[in-house]
Amino acid sequence: MRPHSRQILTVEEAFGQNGWHCELVAGREVLRAGFDAHHTRVDLIAQAYPQLNALSVVSESPMALDEEHLPAVLELLARANKQLTLGGFEYDLDREFLVFRITNLFEREKFDNDIISSMVHCAIAELDRITPYAAIVRDTPGDLLDDLDLGRLLMREDIIPPVPGDEEEEY
Repeated sequence: MRPHSRQILTVEEAFGQNGWHCELVAGREVLRAGFDAHHTRVDLIAQAYPQLNALSVVSESPMALDEEHLPAVLELLARANKQLTLGGFEYDLDREFLVFRITNLFEREKFDNDIISSMVHCAIAELDRITPYAAIVRDTPGDLLDDLDLGRLLMREDIIPPVPGDEEEEY
């Protein structure tokens, strides 16, 4: 088994400097961590691509959807993606997980700690932000789904998690 790359080791170092527990996956350029966010538990995967000097950070949380609610949640994610500048939402159909993915290309083998930290914060915050919207869609009775205005739903601010710093951070 070959040793981990300098790139993933800098990610591990950044996690340590932030006080975040993580585990390197043996034989892969992957690090795993878990965070308790405002609305949900977030599993986080950071994967380095040494040949490209790239890092992809993926946050995910389980959300089972039936066939009736799946199209509405997929539309919700597509509408939310239109509002994003960085990263994107997905739904893993096979595992039934809400997913947020953000990737960055770095100039050097040693990744910048501030960028890594920002990517992690972004991945957690975005997944935590979309979870209550998706839950509202999932919990809407099937006969009322056609009446649900997803664009207006995404404008609701009463379910957005507090901005870090406005209350004590949980991760």
